[in-house]
Amino acid sequence: MKQHIKITKNFYFIATVVFLVWMLFFDSNDFYSQYQLKGKVEELEDQKKYYQNKIKDTEADREALLNDEELLEKFAREKYFMKREGEDIFVVVEE
Repeated sequence: MKQHIKITKNFYFIATVVFLVWMLFFDSNDFYSQYQLKGKVEELEDQKKYYQNKIKDTEADREALLNDEELLEKFAREKYFMKREGEDIFVVVEE
């Protein structure tokens, strides 16, 4: 009887160890894969913050352009080389 209980305990212990080894190292969602995915998630969250800041900056620039006609004219002249009739534009780039 004692030998039967000892085998049963060993069987459950062995099964548990095999299950844990399988889940930690051989499963498609193993420990290493989860570690890599966590790093990728952190990288994507950093990119998300960066692009959210870029969106805020762009919205601020857009509002400034829509509310200030002189700034809008300067932007159109420098970026798109727009000019009035009979006028020549020279863009000077300072280095």
